Amino acid sequence: MKVERFEDLLIWQKAKELTLKIYRRFEKNSDYGFKKQIERASVSIMNNIAEGFERRSNKDFRQFLYFAKGSTGEVRNMLHLSIELNYISESEYKDLIELSLNISRMTAGLIKTL
Repeated sequence: MKVERFEDLLIWQKAKELTLKIYRRFEKNSDYGFKKQIERASVSIMNNIAEGFERRSNKDFRQFLYFAKGSTGEVRNMLHLSIELNYISESEYKDLIELSLNISRMTAGLIKTL
């Protein structure tokens, strides 16, 4: 199957899923700085995948995937803080960490493929 749009990429779909979960989970969090940082980092993952894909160059796409991978690490870092600060439950933490690790693995695999 030939992928014609970034929306067709499973990695982008997973990044979108993570972003929506982050936004929904932290929607009512009163720590505005924390909330905005984790939201920005999660959006950055899907934005970089989309932007890199749209450049239509494997070299550019690979570079943007590295940016996306970095943002995935930032989200994971913020999730570690969120559990320590009691912003999320243990089950939410495990779910979000696992999704972010999956995205990171998928990103690394796609980088290798390119």
